[in-house]
Amino acid sequence: RASLGIQDVDPDVQEAINRVQPLDLIRSAVSSLRDTGIRRISFDLMYGLPLQTDLSVRRTVDTVVSMDPDRLSVFGYAHVPWMKRHQRLIDMANAADADGRMAQADAIADRLEKHGYQRIGLDHFARPGDPLTEAQAAGTLRRNFQGYTTDTASALIGLGASAISQLQSGYAQNETSIGRYEAAITNGQFATVRGVEISREDRVRSRIIESLMCKMQVDPLAVAADLGLMGHLFGSEYARLKDMETDGILRFDGSRIILKDAGRPFVRAVASIFDSYLDAGKAKHSQAV
Repeated sequence: RASLGIQDVDPDVQEAINRVQPLDLIRSAVSSLRDTGIRRISFDLMYGLPLQTDLSVRRTVDTVVSMDPDRLSVFGYAHVPWMKRHQRLIDMANAADADGRMAQADAIADRLEKHGYQRIGLDHFARPGDPLTEAQAAGTLRRNFQGYTTDTASALIGLGASAISQLQSGYAQNETSIGRYEAAITNGQFATVRGVEISREDRVRSRIIESLMCKMQVDPLAVAADLGLMGHLFGSEYARLKDMETDGILRFDGSRIILKDAGRPFVRAVASIFDSYLDAGKAKHSQAV
């Protein structure tokens, strides 16, 4: 399987984000992959980029669908120039506000569904019969650093500069500098530069968040009990979720939290309530939608 980061095919948008890749180049790449036997093709699209409109993102969808991808991932552009210095070159004056971003996301989803793709979780789309579609129907869908997956392995090994590995005991990240990464490997050393050990409560919260992202529902008390964390009631989390219930984003069935269809775009915000580290540091984060 190969995944291509297309983002948008509109020449003006590409120019605005300093990522010019003509449509003929994209078609050629897809054709070359298929000619070499790589038949499963995935595309990444983005909304919230400068100069994008509801109409322009629909045109992009129509164009990329003509190349017959099996899956598509649709992400909101995260403008974090304090973390990614090259983004300082992008002028966001002509980018949509929060309501506009939501409208663009809805326009892309609506267009993809009209083309026969099914929504997977929050931000993926796949054709009927695709393993992702079948996993979602069977309740076995998973999510990791790469997005939604059918992979049930307990470990994810990241290869290359900046890659993150997910292990049963925690997470480890490789050197982000390509030069320093290559130097470490050339010298026969590990390129790992940082790691975080996870606790039992971390595992519980991770599973709660993954269930929300994959199944749009979860029973936090049942997850805690299953992982041996008895008596953890998540009182403060349930209290914060009450406002979302009032807003029509979710409903409760006993201790089970169930997102409504209208609440699907806000699943990141719901899941973040169970992230005990989100507000622990001083880092700034991108928009949830």
